[in-house]
Amino acid sequence: MAQVKNGATAVAEAEVTAAEAAATEDVLASDDLESVDADQIDDLFKDLKTLLSTVEKLQKARQDVGDIKPLILRLLDGELLSGDELEELRGGIGGLSKILKLYNDYQSALERAQPARTILDQLLKS
Repeated sequence: MAQVKNGATAVAEAEVTAAEAAATEDVLASDDLESVDADQIDDLFKDLKTLLSTVEKLQKARQDVGDIKPLILRLLDGELLSGDELEELRGGIGGLSKILKLYNDYQSALERAQPARTILDQLLKS
């Protein structure tokens, strides 16, 4: 049930951020960088920093979980696992839910940061 709620929330957030991104891209679509105010630039770089932070957290969570897929497959095949393998699997499965949340955060941050690409393209062409 919580997954449905989180999924619906993510969809609603994606729709809002898509609308915000479209509005920002409309402002940034002009060739004149002077039309972009300081607050918009600050927001764009804030979004880039958020994206970077989210990617770092996602990568760390993936490392913390390790490679539990073989253990999950063995468990699903009905094989018996050692006590150490069970403990690794228990921690890894708990980490998978954290990865799922972080992945949703990453997708949202990635979408919010997309308008930064337009302004960076304009800045780097100058």
